[in-house]
Amino acid sequence: MATAKKVTGSGLEAGVKAPAFTLPADDGRTASLKDFKGKTLVLYFYPKDDTPGCTTEALDFTAQKAAFARAGAVVVGVSKDTVAKHGKFRDKHGLKIQLLSDETGEMLEAYGVWAEKSLYGRKFMGINRTTFLIDAKGVIAQIWPKVKVKGHADEVLAAVKALA
Repeated sequence: MATAKKVTGSGLEAGVKAPAFTLPADDGRTASLKDFKGKTLVLYFYPKDDTPGCTTEALDFTAQKAAFARAGAVVVGVSKDTVAKHGKFRDKHGLKIQLLSDETGEMLEAYGVWAEKSLYGRKFMGINRTTFLIDAKGVIAQIWPKVKVKGHADEVLAAVKALA
């Protein structure tokens, strides 16, 4: 299992309390870490709505939503995209997972996923695709940094089942 002890620069690692957050969601409501108390939370950060990798990841988590629920877990995606863009993304692809909007980047910074990236020699700031498994007490159980999309939802589901 690909487990990272620490996300570079964030100070977050397995066994540490997850940073609190409250963000607007694609359904017009807000979601906070405390809303998931007593449940396992799969919190995945992705770069951008409606791009190939991000769409595949969201569809894979949607396809496994019932299995995650049976294992006592909720899956939530986070990016800097607006709530309106999340709604269009959700509707276009029939997504069944909640998407949160962190336009200010405060949560991205707190979780250590906002970082300098490089593409074709050009440097820019962006989201490192990362997943956090947070237990029912709000403690980080596992971190997957620099996620490869193929097979990731299955790997996370196995980790959720192992927590039970």
